[in-house]
Amino acid sequence: MSNMVTRTRETGQGASFFLGHRPDGLRIQETMMMTDTSRRLLLVGNKWMSRDIIQSMMPYDWAISHSETPKDVTSHATEDDYHVGVILLDANIARYQRSLEELICRKKMCWLAILDRSLLDHPDIRQFIHQALYAYQTLPLDPQKTNALLESALDMVAVSPPDDIGGTGSSHRANEYSMVGNSTMMTRLYQAIDKIAAVDAPVLITGESGTGKELSARAIHEHSMRREGPFNTINCGALPSGLIQSELFGYEKGSFTGANHGKAGIIESTSGGTLFLDEIGDLPLDMQVNLLRFLENHRVMRVGGLKELPVDVRVLAATHVDLEKAVEEGRFREDLYHRLNVLQVSTPALRERPEDIEPLARFFFRKFSRERSAGVRGFSQESMILMRQYDWPGNIRELVNRVRRAMVMCDQRLIAPKDLGLERRQSAFRQAVTLEQARDIAEREAIGAALARNKQKILHAARELGVSRVTLYRLIDKHGIDRHGVSADDEEADLPPRVIPMPSL
Repeated sequence: MSNMVTRTRETGQGASFFLGHRPDGLRIQETMMMTDTSRRLLLVGNKWMSRDIIQSMMPYDWAISHSETPKDVTSHATEDDYHVGVILLDANIARYQRSLEELICRKKMCWLAILDRSLLDHPDIRQFIHQALYAYQTLPLDPQKTNALLESALDMVAVSPPDDIGGTGSSHRANEYSMVGNSTMMTRLYQAIDKIAAVDAPVLITGESGTGKELSARAIHEHSMRREGPFNTINCGALPSGLIQSELFGYEKGSFTGANHGKAGIIESTSGGTLFLDEIGDLPLDMQVNLLRFLENHRVMRVGGLKELPVDVRVLAATHVDLEKAVEEGRFREDLYHRLNVLQVSTPALRERPEDIEPLARFFFRKFSRERSAGVRGFSQESMILMRQYDWPGNIRELVNRVRRAMVMCDQRLIAPKDLGLERRQSAFRQAVTLEQARDIAEREAIGAALARNKQKILHAARELGVSRVTLYRLIDKHGIDRHGVSADDEEADLPPRVIPMPSL
């Protein structure tokens, strides 16, 4: 056996670790292996029952730590302390099942249960074991079988995906900007942020609602020379028109009823940093004049004030509306539009980068893991395929909502399409009035599904469909399928040979 040390440690609640006895009768409070820190085992449950468990497992070199209740675990166990855990179940599970489920969801571990065989007659306990745990053992304990299950649990933890921000395969660039995605569209966005952050000109960020415009604005700020200064946001569409001027520019004491003291506006309080004006397209026309004046001379005048105050602020603005069209319709000042649109960033819609949907879904699954049912482990393959095929009109905001709802409502190990509200819809065939239309619908769905299964890789999808790459490209264009994010794989594969005409003699 490896070298072992014993010592006593007390938790904040007074509960000690590693309760048990050595064969020579000495009391064990903590058993730490000096050779293999990965074999640390967390034991949760009744301390009297745990003594026999610890003594039975001593020959197998497990460093066993004990907590009497799930809530006690947080007082001494960090996220990476343990890879496997054992829960000692008893008939009173209803009292602490919720805290047990929170512990299981919070910590990236494999869990086993040890319980009396008679407890398996309880439907609630059977369901809990089936949904939340890796395996179980009944008493009296078989140490050899238990050790084999624990070894297997360690192997399962070893193959679990990493928890980096962008999921497996996330690039350094994505992590650097706290964004998720390695698609071509996102790579272009990262490159644009790099260039724009290096200068101090105004920026207009465009894109549909829910595409992450504020996240892009924050990334620009945090990579600019103003990163040490404040980053303040104001939603121009959320403020009542009567308050916008005082919120932006501030006011002096006595300037209006209730102004008992002066107050700096958000522009003034952002001095030295970056001001993000969200939904700038909703700013009333009368306020657009004041904002234009500030952008021209970088000075503000408080409501009721008599002199202008110099302010050093960089302005980033965002909108989901077409400002050029708003200018043509007289809803937005053309001079303000040109002042704001010195530099422009466009955040891509989610449907334009389908290869990022899977890492995004997995990222939010991990981020909101405390909300999920204990037995939910991830997404089914069909769910991933349908998520890639779905248009996502609400973009990332809609993806977050669907994933969070599915995590709560799912009662199986894998989230199914019905949990996401993305069941395959057959109504399109009912609307087809001709056989040709029905064929087109089936062909388009088959191509979309093949691309989704093959992660937008043209060559692989073409092989699955039994057509050439050139034919697949033609069909994609025929059915108007978005080619953003489609990977060409081997550029020369499946291309017809090039015929080079010989010069005439």
